[in-house]
Amino acid sequence: MNYDAFSESTRSPEAHPLRDLFGELVTDAFHRTIGLPQQSVSVYLTDLLTEFAYMDNLYQTGEVGRDQLQEVVQMQNKLREIPEHDPLSHEMQAQERALHKHIGDFTLFWAGIYPEALRKLRTQGHADQLIDYVRQGKQSYYIVSTFQRGRFAEDAGLFQSLSEQFELCLFGLSLVRREWEKMAFRV
Repeated sequence: MNYDAFSESTRSPEAHPLRDLFGELVTDAFHRTIGLPQQSVSVYLTDLLTEFAYMDNLYQTGEVGRDQLQEVVQMQNKLREIPEHDPLSHEMQAQERALHKHIGDFTLFWAGIYPEALRKLRTQGHADQLIDYVRQGKQSYYIVSTFQRGRFAEDAGLFQSLSEQFELCLFGLSLVRREWEKMAFRV
């Protein structure tokens, strides 16, 4: 599957030593505990956790550039900077899709793994104070699923599933976190 998550300058999730650990935790949470049968969702979430093990990947938006975007509002503003374009323009589609995908990933990660951090992001003075991370994540993944031409067609169903099952993915990620915290106490 093509997730567009890594450029040549970022670290590949397939070769990362944490990938096996995250894969095991995701499989336990999503297949054994929740009963979610979709292997593509599990693989995607494993890759997401592995990618975001590097905090700089959490704040970079792939094909759109190397800007450090730390709030959803900044990412939405970046979307507005993409010029009006020919709907068949591959470059513009890739930028828009990458931003929506990153917003979905970003919101899923924070709301699923570190929901307590959202309280800080919603305090007065933060741009994200009025952002509903769940609604925004679902909407962003839905938009990604509508890109169904060329290389994007292969993953459209995956992103539709992520949008439709966003809350279930949040719950599963909370289980993953609980398990890795238990592991940390055993060491």
